[in-house]
Amino acid sequence: MLSLLQIRNFAIIDDLEIELDKGFTAITGETGAGKSILVDALGLLLGSRADSTAIRTGCDKAELSAEFQLQDDSSALRWLREAELDEESDCLLRRVMTSNGRSRAWINGTAVTVAQIQELGELLVEIHGQNEHMRLTRNSEAFALLDGKGAYPDKLAAVDQSFSDWQETDQQLQQLAKESPLSSAELDLLRFQLQELKDSVIPAEAYQGLENEHDLLLRGSDVIARLQASLDVLQADDHASGPALQLLADQLQKEARQDRDIANAHKALTEAAINCEEARQSLEAALSRIDLSADRLARLEEQMSRLHTLARKHRSEPQNLGEVLQKLQQRIERASTLDTQRKQLQENLAAQLAAYRLSAQALHKIRKKSATELSKAVTDLMQVLGMEGGKFELQVAMQADREPNRRGDDKLEMLVSANPGMPVGPLRKLASGGELSRISLAIKVAGSAGQAAATQVFDEVDAGIGGDTANAVGRLLQSVAAQGQALCVTHLAQVAVCADQQIRVLKNATDQITRVETAVLDSTERVDEIARMLGGKLTEQSRAHASELLSSALTQH
Repeated sequence: MLSLLQIRNFAIIDDLEIELDKGFTAITGETGAGKSILVDALGLLLGSRADSTAIRTGCDKAELSAEFQLQDDSSALRWLREAELDEESDCLLRRVMTSNGRSRAWINGTAVTVAQIQELGELLVEIHGQNEHMRLTRNSEAFALLDGKGAYPDKLAAVDQSFSDWQETDQQLQQLAKESPLSSAELDLLRFQLQELKDSVIPAEAYQGLENEHDLLLRGSDVIARLQASLDVLQADDHASGPALQLLADQLQKEARQDRDIANAHKALTEAAINCEEARQSLEAALSRIDLSADRLARLEEQMSRLHTLARKHRSEPQNLGEVLQKLQQRIERASTLDTQRKQLQENLAAQLAAYRLSAQALHKIRKKSATELSKAVTDLMQVLGMEGGKFELQVAMQADREPNRRGDDKLEMLVSANPGMPVGPLRKLASGGELSRISLAIKVAGSAGQAAATQVFDEVDAGIGGDTANAVGRLLQSVAAQGQALCVTHLAQVAVCADQQIRVLKNATDQITRVETAVLDSTERVDEIARMLGGKLTEQSRAHASELLSSALTQH
C-alpha cells in the first residue's frame, strides 16, 4: 500500500507531500489543477522514462520519493528479500532526475538500476491511464490475468516441467550436432595419431628431466671437472674441509661449556663439518651417475626430436602432449558413439515432446473454461460502465504445431466490442482511451482473485460518462480497493462520493509563480468539494445535494 508520496521541483509542483490511507482515494480538483501530474510523478518514480523537461523551471533537479507498507506474503516483499533490499515491511523508493538528463534511483537507501525499480514497481502499483499503452494490452498480461484468476497451478507446473525437460534434451542434441561425424578414414587417422602419441609421450615432469639431462651431457666434461675439483677440496688427504672443521670443533668443546659465544662457534663448526661430509657424498654419487657416452646423448636427442615433431604436428608444446593425447582419446570415444548418442537423444526428445503436448492440451482445456467465465464476468460489468451491448472475449487458441513454450501451446488475445451490434476486435485497436480504462477496471474487478498489485491507480476512468454509469464506476472502484488500495483521478461527484478518502488538488498562481497544493478533506470540506463538482458554484442547494450523495454512498458502502 502506498502510504506517502513526496514530490519536489517536478512540472509545476515545487514541494508536495501526500499521506494516503488504504481503501479508495479520490483525487479531485479543477481542470488543469495538476491532478494527473501526481500520476505522472508516480509513474516516473516506478521506472517510467525520465525527461529533463519535467523538471520545474529554474531548478536543476527533480526529486520523487514514495513509501509503501507491504504485507508479509506480498510478491513485492519477496522480490526485495531475494534482491537483499528489504527493510522489515516498509519500502522506500527514491528517484532524482537532473537537468543534464541523468537519472538515479534508490530502493531502501541502496542505489539501483532503473530496470530494477521498474521490476519492483510492477509489483507495487498498476497505473491505468487513458493515453498510455497499458500493459493490459500486452500478451504477457493476458496470460497473467487468466492464469492468476484460474485455479489450476498443477496444470501450469506440469507444462513448465515438461517444457524444461524437452528444452534440456533439445540443447544437448544441438550441441551434439556441432560435432561432425567422422568417416572411417578420419577415424583411422585419429587412431593412428593416438597410438603415435602413446608410443612417445612422457609426463611433463619427465620431459623436464630429459631436458636437464640433455643439457648436462652437452656440457659433460666441464661439469665433471668442476665436480671433481669440488670433491678434491672436500676429501684432500692433508687439508680436507670436513675433517679440518671437525678438528677445530673438538678443540673448542671444553671451552664451550664456559662461554656462550664459544659454544655458538662450536655448534656452527660441528654443523659445517657434517654439511661438508654430506656434500662430498652427494658429489661422489653425481659423478658415478653421469653417463658421458655419445650413444646416450644420441638417444636423448632422438627422443627429444621426436617429441618436438609431435608437438609441432599437434600445435602444442612437448610438455603438453599428454593433454593432447587425452583430448584425442576423448574425441575418438565420442565419435565412436556419436550415432548412438544422437539416436538416444532423438528418442528422448520425441517422448518429451509428446509429454509436453499432453500437458499443454490439458492446460488449454481448463484455460478455455476459465476464459469463458472471465469473459462473461467482464462483459456483465461493461453493461453498467456505459458500454451497453458491449462484449469482452478472452480468446484462447491452441497452436499445437509450434515450438514448445513455457506457457504452453495457447495464443491469447483480448477482443472487445464497446458498441452493440459491432463485431469484437483486438482490444488494443478498437477501444478508445476512456473505454480502455473502464474495460481495464471491469477486468480488474472480475479478475480480482489474481495476482494484481496492491495499489491500483486510475487516471480519469470516468471520462465521457455520467448518471448511473458514474455511480457504477464508483462502486467498482470500491470493490478494487477492498483488495488493497485504489486511487482515482476523477471529475465526477458520483465517483468521488464513493471514496474512503478525498484529496483536493489546487493550483495557485501568485507573483508570477505557480504552485500546486493538496489537502486531505475533512467531512465539511468534502461536502464543499462535492458541491463544486456538481455545479461549480457553492450554494445551499448544491451543498444539500452533496451531503445527500455522500450519505447515500456511505449507506451503500
